[in-house]
Amino acid sequence: MDSYAPLLERTRVPQPSLQKLAVISIFDKLRLSPPHLNAESDSGGDAVTQCLRSASAPVVDQSVREICRLVNDSKLDLHRGLLELQAGLEGSGPRFVDVFVKGLGFLVRLGFQKHSSTFRFYSTGSHPFVKDSSAITCIAEYILDAVIVVLRHLVGTELSELEHEQLSILKLLFFLLTWKSETEHVGGKAAGSLNEELLFVFPAINLLSSPSDSVKQAATDVSSPFVLVEMSSLVGAIASVLVMHQKFGSSAVDLLAVTGSMDARLGVSLLLVILFYSNILYGKGEVIDLHDMLLKLLGVLPSLVSHPAMIPLVVQTILPMLQKDAKPVLYATATRLLCKTWEINDRVFGSLQAVLLPKRFTEFASESNICLSMAVSIRDVCRRNPDRGVDLILSVSACIESQDPTIQALGFQSLAHLCEADVVDFYTAWSVVAKHVVNYLENPVLAHGLYEVIFFALLYFRVLKLSMGSICLLLRWGAMDAEAYPDAAMSVLQILWEVGSFRHPGHGSIWAKARASAIESLTQYEVLHIQKSILDFKERNLELFIHENNPEVLRAMEGFLVKIMAHEHTTRRRLVKDKRVGGNKIEKLLDVFPRAIMAAGNNSITRELPGAALFCLPLTPKDMNQGVSRVLQDIHARYENTLVEIAASLQLSRNILIALISLQSWKPFMHRWMKACIASVDAKAPPAKLDRSSNIATDILRSMRRIAEDSIPRSAENIALAVGALCMVLPSSAHAAKSTASKFLLNWLFQYEHEHRQWSAAISLGVITTCLHVTDHKQKFENINALLEVAAGSKSFLVKGACGVGLGFSCEDLLTKFEVDDHSHLDKDTYLIQETELLGKIVRTLIKMICEVSQSSDDALQTISAYFPLETDDIRSNIRSKLFSKKYDGLEEDIWGVAGLVLGLGYSVSAIYRSGAHDVVLKIKALVLSWIPHVNRSVESSIISEKGEMMLSVGSCLAFPVVVAFCQKVELIDDTDLDHIFSGCRELISELLSVKSSGTLYESLLMASCIGSGSLLACILNEGAHALKIEHVKDLLALFRRSYSSPHHPLVHLGGMLGVVNALGAGAGTLFQHSPPTSSQMAYDQKPESLYIMGPLISSAAMEPDLTSSIQEMFLVAQNSADHQLQHLAAWTISFLRHRLCFRERQYEDSNIQGGTGGSKSISQDFSQDSMVMKLCLWLLHLNHLETGSIAHVNTVATALRCLSHAPRLPLLDWGAIIRRCMRFEVQVAELLPPDSTFTKGVLRAECLQFSINHADKFDPLLTFLDELSDLPRFRTLELNLQSSMLFHLADLMKIFSGSRLEKLFDDVTNFTYALVSSDQTYNSEEKSSLRVSCWKGLCMCVDEASLNSQEYISNVEKCMEALFSTLPNLSSEALLEVDQGYVMEEWSEAVRCLGKARQDWLLVLLQVFEVEFTNEESLVLEVKKKIQAKARLVNIGSIPLSELGKLKAYMLNSRSQAIWDVLVDVAATLQSAEGSAKRQWLVDTVEISCVTSYPSTALRFLGLLSGSFSKYMPLLIVDQTFVLSDLPVTLASLLSDTSWETVAESVVLHLWTSTERIHSWITHRGREEDCSNPQSIDRSEDDTAVFLLRVMHHACVSLNDFLPLEKQLMLANMILP
Repeated sequence: MDSYAPLLERTRVPQPSLQKLAVISIFDKLRLSPPHLNAESDSGGDAVTQCLRSASAPVVDQSVREICRLVNDSKLDLHRGLLELQAGLEGSGPRFVDVFVKGLGFLVRLGFQKHSSTFRFYSTGSHPFVKDSSAITCIAEYILDAVIVVLRHLVGTELSELEHEQLSILKLLFFLLTWKSETEHVGGKAAGSLNEELLFVFPAINLLSSPSDSVKQAATDVSSPFVLVEMSSLVGAIASVLVMHQKFGSSAVDLLAVTGSMDARLGVSLLLVILFYSNILYGKGEVIDLHDMLLKLLGVLPSLVSHPAMIPLVVQTILPMLQKDAKPVLYATATRLLCKTWEINDRVFGSLQAVLLPKRFTEFASESNICLSMAVSIRDVCRRNPDRGVDLILSVSACIESQDPTIQALGFQSLAHLCEADVVDFYTAWSVVAKHVVNYLENPVLAHGLYEVIFFALLYFRVLKLSMGSICLLLRWGAMDAEAYPDAAMSVLQILWEVGSFRHPGHGSIWAKARASAIESLTQYEVLHIQKSILDFKERNLELFIHENNPEVLRAMEGFLVKIMAHEHTTRRRLVKDKRVGGNKIEKLLDVFPRAIMAAGNNSITRELPGAALFCLPLTPKDMNQGVSRVLQDIHARYENTLVEIAASLQLSRNILIALISLQSWKPFMHRWMKACIASVDAKAPPAKLDRSSNIATDILRSMRRIAEDSIPRSAENIALAVGALCMVLPSSAHAAKSTASKFLLNWLFQYEHEHRQWSAAISLGVITTCLHVTDHKQKFENINALLEVAAGSKSFLVKGACGVGLGFSCEDLLTKFEVDDHSHLDKDTYLIQETELLGKIVRTLIKMICEVSQSSDDALQTISAYFPLETDDIRSNIRSKLFSKKYDGLEEDIWGVAGLVLGLGYSVSAIYRSGAHDVVLKIKALVLSWIPHVNRSVESSIISEKGEMMLSVGSCLAFPVVVAFCQKVELIDDTDLDHIFSGCRELISELLSVKSSGTLYESLLMASCIGSGSLLACILNEGAHALKIEHVKDLLALFRRSYSSPHHPLVHLGGMLGVVNALGAGAGTLFQHSPPTSSQMAYDQKPESLYIMGPLISSAAMEPDLTSSIQEMFLVAQNSADHQLQHLAAWTISFLRHRLCFRERQYEDSNIQGGTGGSKSISQDFSQDSMVMKLCLWLLHLNHLETGSIAHVNTVATALRCLSHAPRLPLLDWGAIIRRCMRFEVQVAELLPPDSTFTKGVLRAECLQFSINHADKFDPLLTFLDELSDLPRFRTLELNLQSSMLFHLADLMKIFSGSRLEKLFDDVTNFTYALVSSDQTYNSEEKSSLRVSCWKGLCMCVDEASLNSQEYISNVEKCMEALFSTLPNLSSEALLEVDQGYVMEEWSEAVRCLGKARQDWLLVLLQVFEVEFTNEESLVLEVKKKIQAKARLVNIGSIPLSELGKLKAYMLNSRSQAIWDVLVDVAATLQSAEGSAKRQWLVDTVEISCVTSYPSTALRFLGLLSGSFSKYMPLLIVDQTFVLSDLPVTLASLLSDTSWETVAESVVLHLWTSTERIHSWITHRGREEDCSNPQSIDRSEDDTAVFLLRVMHHACVSLNDFLPLEKQLMLANMILP
């Protein structure tokens, strides 16, 4: 003993972890000590005894565990272990009983598992638990009885104080009792043995008083009718005895109430009990505070009147308490008791009515408790039975006349219930009570001093809400007859409006519910009545809404505003034709411009004003009545002559920017040429003539090629650009013409000896690459590779720059969409990889060429290049060696070549973003802006003097509008950056104008900065999300004016004029715009007092004078000027603006006419300016957080969008700009709102998305917005809630997207689903599951929406479902036990629900499992397991037949148990709901397969699952691989003893015996070589469970030996077990 003393001393240290460590050390020493010191020695035994008898819970717990380990490891005899634990149990306190019982249970099970045939208890002194357990286990007949024995012992100990443990115990008890009752009923057993049920009464009584509602409800369930009806007398007696118990008294009273309500025969007895204890409690009340118990006991009285005979007794018991001389509290209590009694039995109403007479309020005026009790009772009567409430109408009136606000409020509530039931006419009642509704916006509590506020705080809060809410609740019922009582209705509406619009200073939250109730009541009235009753209602209503921020009030106002909008829609003016809003002065000038410049005649315009001629020159044939051939010849001749003349007159001056403007100008010319030819053919040819566009385009291209080959360089350059413009206007079907044009330009591109051909062809090739058909990958790759090769090989920097621009244009079409033609041997993924590699080559090439120009930018450029590593298969092996082996000399003539490289890099950002390299986009943005003086934050604001840097600045001035516009669209730039860039541009132009310098570099930089700044201004304002100060915009326009009005080089003049028209949205020099175009018909009604502009300049009234002045000046110069070059530039500029604005208007008008999927579809403009829809829309249009005054709350903006989402129609506004503005509003105002303002993050952006989905079918800007968000690169950057919302609304997107866009949408969803698997840094497991759940829900609705004929849509949906299914998480039983894994079950539930609606033939293919898959254990875990589990669940909901599972039966049961266990559990659960014949067949097949499978333990475990789940022991089935096997002898025997299983019993037992013989033979002969080659041999992995398996099967055969023939029984008896 001395050797264990130090360790035993450590167990007394007051630290649980150290105590446990000491116990572990003691038992480790016992395990390793020699016999004289081990656990069976005296000293060792004493140490064990002291540990088990310790007063410390950690010591006892760890000691029991260590003893179990010693026995399990055969270091201690089993019986010795049982005796030690039994002795410890007998000497322990109640709190340690469960620990010892668990230990004893473990050792008992261990004994039967290891020594099933020899393990017995022979000691008569054994503990009753062990004795009963052994007996029952040996008999193995009723496991349910064994559990009851355990519970008998448990309920004798103190219940746990932990809520979850109490809840678990109660649920188990309820389940067992329910199962036992049903089993006895089915088996025909006599009910009446209540021994077990009595054990549960006391714990249930105890837990009925639990503070937890869940525990209290579970305890009530345990005291359910099927138990208490049979022993109600006994339970009532027990409860009666416990009423005075200090701890259980309250629970006992609750149990008395339950007993009385279930068994009316006990009424008299319980009444006597109540009277008896009431007398005792009332007498002791003076000594002990027992009033609460007395009230609780009296509260049982109403439950006794369920039997009619008890009514007079109960009433006579209550009436004495209603004497006038009774104590007020007792009188009030009796009133409520009588009311509750009436609620159970209406025969009491006479007595109740006598108590609630109106005069009682006068008699008890000084007793507030009595009056309050009567008022509440009156309210309850009116609510529960309005007909009875009419009998109390005078009492209701007395309540309303009361001066007590609480009683008055209850009176209003009572009257409201009567009006709601229409048993009282509202306005008749209102005429009586209206005089009492005064000063309803005041409360006397507020008039008291500060010392009274604390005392009355709770009362004030309750009464104020009650009174206001009661008045509003009453007044809502005046809506029905408001038209019949207009004057009264007006006063009612005014009261509701005053309450709803009242904001009490300092108590806004207190009034919120009352205000919300008032607005909800207003919603019940007709809008017309409201408008007539409330002065200036529309204006006041809008003001009320926009200044509201309380969520509860806003929810009420949402319904109110939606009703108003619906009313305005139904009462709108009919048959009002749309009237075009009169254009502003700029539009009027542009309308007359063509006639003005044509005054000089057609003979000179093409030579003197070639730019304007491309837009304005009419070339319609004089005689259209000639034959088709003659008319076509005439058209071609006219256009060819004009082409030659303009091409010779339009000078590009080796300027890439002018070339781009020229290409844009050629586009409308080529469009008119095509249109004229098509019109002439359509007028004569039959409708069946096909492919007219392609043939006409081929003819035009043939003429242009012929002319270009023989032209001088100036003309050839223009014609090459015109070829590109032609391809831009051709339809997608004109494959041949575009292919021919590409080959023609490729031929020119490689003519190194002709620079003029190369650089113009390079630009056009880039444009054509973006116009190719989506399947023409070969031509696209050929064009891009050619541009890369020439860019590397050319010695001309102009050609290099042009190739850079062409490559940038080509990027616009990279990684956008992938389709494969029927003859291609490559798939979409292959093209995706190729285009990604091609993008990398483009970016690397551009960066390397720029590096030569700017050595200072090497680091930044190399950082960008690092994102695109070199590929081993570069286009030409010598490309990299050719790239600039010498330093750049910096010639001024190369300025536009360098600018072209930067511009090309700027145009590449969209493709880079689509590739997922968002960081690269930000780096390119920063790099491009760093080359612009005054914009670069890191350097001093001055113009760079180095030539190379200035050249880069020229290119950056042209590229940054493109980059900024794209970053603004995808939210990669904030308001601060936009303000800084805009300010830097103004400062740059101002400094350039101030510097008295000349030279190509300065002139080019000034030109580019003006054009780029105008484009930047347009992209910011057209986006509609950022506001600029009007003063700053006017400053920039003034700088443009100085540029074209002062003596400068013509390039500077052109730059200033283009700056103005670009600010108006002309987009000169920008072929591909990322900012949304707008129509001048989309009104932007700017507030006169506003200091900011947020919307297109063309629609701004504040900017109209300045813009009109500039356009007038350019107009006059274009019309007549001594400087012919300046006239040409002005005319060209004005024509450019006119074309762009007219083109947008034509788009708008065409979309209105055509409807369909484009444009703003048939939007009628008959909106009154004071309509609610228009007011809300205009408020959103002018939403600007920078304006002075109060800032709109995020909740208010979200509610406005939610209201407009329900609007039947909307006015024609720039909804794209409005939604983008709202998307950013939350971030903009988050720090500007008051500290007490709260809102849910992301709620406004979610409402923006919902609004867009609801109205995208009517407005193209909203459709474009959704198109952008749903594009995969953009979708990946959205917040989780927006991603989930978009996935959930897939069905809605399916309705508004076109067919080709839908295919891309589902492709993106599929790719996003696959990407979720590896996106651990972005999402956690639960977030991934949440996204997949949303997608499952969205696809489920897609399946519901898709018609049977839409096979294309169905296939897209099924492809997404297949991807989602492949990413379903593992559904293992261990994972489901974890608390934080509930989302896995939700995901599986949604997946099964969605798959259940799919086509069955596709579903069976998806879930098809092949035999070979079962041979690979790794694939079995990952794929096959998931498919079988899905099949099981789909069988359960009836989507596929059970036979599909049956096909996999043999494969499942011939797999390792560890790999297939979770699948077997799911299959067993599915089979529980199968028909009886199917269950029997599965059982027979399972035991048959066990005779031949290589993994018999798998089949037998499944047999145990089936036996346990089909038998009466199902509630006690422990889903564990070991337990289902060890319980098999009991569960199978019980199942086969049922009469419904008699038909298969003999077959099952015979096959079980065969399987037992097989396993016995295998154990006996294992290790022999001859068994290894047997195809039915048992796998070696079964060795570990072989003996245990044999013992279980032997035990099962013994239990079922009655079904075996005699010879089999003899063999069973003679079988020797190892």
